[in-house]
Amino acid sequence: MREGPDLARIASLVGDPARASMLTALVGGTALTASELALEAGVSLPTASSHLAKLSEGGLLAASSQGRHRYFRLSGPQVAGMLEAIMGVAETVGPKRARPGPKDEAMREARVCYDHLAGAQAVKMLDRFVAEGIVLPDGDRLVLGRNAAPFFAARGIDVAELSGSRRPLCRSCLDWSVRRSHLAGTLGAAILDRVLKQKWARREPGSRAVRFTPTGRQAFAKAFLG
Repeated sequence: MREGPDLARIASLVGDPARASMLTALVGGTALTASELALEAGVSLPTASSHLAKLSEGGLLAASSQGRHRYFRLSGPQVAGMLEAIMGVAETVGPKRARPGPKDEAMREARVCYDHLAGAQAVKMLDRFVAEGIVLPDGDRLVLGRNAAPFFAARGIDVAELSGSRRPLCRSCLDWSVRRSHLAGTLGAAILDRVLKQKWARREPGSRAVRFTPTGRQAFAKAFLG
């Protein structure tokens, strides 16, 4: 057997249709109970519990208890990034379906990927950052340009404080709907947090979609799209 990561084990965990539905339901960074995930997957509660045990043992999920309920969430942003990348491949080479409706159009425009902004608006934002040298590609990584700190400080984001986290400050995440990269990491999370706190946009209940208000769209474009 070859040395290295056990790709087959991870692929088998994600490849089951019910488990894939459960994981997809958690990509937005939410935590759901076994009953809620059973509904998402269209399986019975005992079957869902069996799937959740396998996903937890495989390191893809983390669980926590609150009162009488046990909540499941993705174990980290790298799992969300993996799922987004798989969605991009499935969108490209998978079976073709009818054109999505308005709700899916909103998901293409802007949505939450774990804890950061994804979709067309997020891809445009990263394009702007790279074009102006605010964020620089460094091989497979992203690093901050020399003007990044004052740029983000003017928008209420302290990159020095974010750098103290154990998570990467900024990294690329393949966007399934645009099939190009958007910004992840603690910086990507801070930008989404800023957007929501400024009430430029709100999360669609029961969905990963992020809907901008007309004035919020303008404010976001002025601040982050150039």
